[in-house]
Amino acid sequence: MTPADGTDGAGPSAEPGFEESGRASPVTDLDRRFMAATIRLSERHVGLTGTNPSVGTLIVRDDGDGPVIVGRGITAPGGRPHAETIALTEAGDLAIGATAYVTLEPCAHHGRTPPCAEALVRAGIARVVAAAGDPDPRVSGRGHAILRAGGISVVPHLLADEARQPMSGYLARLTRKRPEVTLKLAVSRDGMIGRRGGGQVAITGPVANAQTHLLRARHDAILVGAGTIHEDDPALTCRLPGLESRSPLRIVLDAGLRTALSSRLVRTASETPTAFAVLGDPAAAAAFRAAGCELIACEAEPGTDRIALEELLDDLAARGISSLLVEGGAQTARSFLEQNLVDRIVLVTGDTLVGAGGIASPLVPSDMPADFRAGRQLQLGPDLWREYERRTF
Repeated sequence: MTPADGTDGAGPSAEPGFEESGRASPVTDLDRRFMAATIRLSERHVGLTGTNPSVGTLIVRDDGDGPVIVGRGITAPGGRPHAETIALTEAGDLAIGATAYVTLEPCAHHGRTPPCAEALVRAGIARVVAAAGDPDPRVSGRGHAILRAGGISVVPHLLADEARQPMSGYLARLTRKRPEVTLKLAVSRDGMIGRRGGGQVAITGPVANAQTHLLRARHDAILVGAGTIHEDDPALTCRLPGLESRSPLRIVLDAGLRTALSSRLVRTASETPTAFAVLGDPAAAAAFRAAGCELIACEAEPGTDRIALEELLDDLAARGISSLLVEGGAQTARSFLEQNLVDRIVLVTGDTLVGAGGIASPLVPSDMPADFRAGRQLQLGPDLWREYERRTF
């Protein structure tokens, strides 16, 4: 049962830095339905909103004939306008006395636009049902406080866990100071991810491959090791019809910058943003920059010539990258796992047998790390798509 104070069973610890005060109106089944719809709405712009999270807002009013959605908003591509502003503009005067459902605590700080919390008060909203709290110290608890001071009834924490999923990268960047890292591996029936010296091996079919392209479109950046470029010469783009422009930044771990200038990534760097994480100032740097590639100067792990991954992630977060998809080979995957830098794992098991000369996967479902829990599972043609998640905030 939901407590009468509308906290959805979550105490103050459920929202970092947020302390509840006062009481709110009870949560209803309709509240849950509308919040679930708001969360689905927020999914639409995941990967498009820059440093801001993809937030959803629905404005609902009931004049006696049942609830009606009068305003809808999702954080716009690039991060502005915010969802609340868009929904209030659509609702107009119908927002007066209505309920606003928002997937993230409305912002409370002045930036290029006034705070959304103040906009909700000015619009005459009577009640706000919110999901996740915002750990940004400029917002945490302050957005709700502005709403209450303006006479609005606030119901926090409703479906907070579900609402966090579409903006998990943003939350990871704020709380852990690095992007959220998803490790994706395609594994054959005999536990292999490829064949050494054999080029690309088709482990999964077209349906699973399409799902992988959608996964790429939802991330800010995709990372592989130089070995993957040498062995497979991949494109690392989103090639779903209509989503080609959603290809993320491509990052290659290549300490000595030994990737061939003839590789597909270098040849297409002027079309799709491409960066090489390097140590020092490699001799080939000028040629790569001339081809349109960015070079990211990195630190080395002490006593090695390997790139320090944790410091690289810190640098990526500082430039606003919230989500990173690691599609590298066995060595890259193993490094991220051993350094405890993976937040989500996607394992796609194909029906292919690689056989002799295969490269063993660093991970199979039977040896999943204990701190990861099984999530969504999809049957995609002959392939099985499994997701695992470790709570990171």
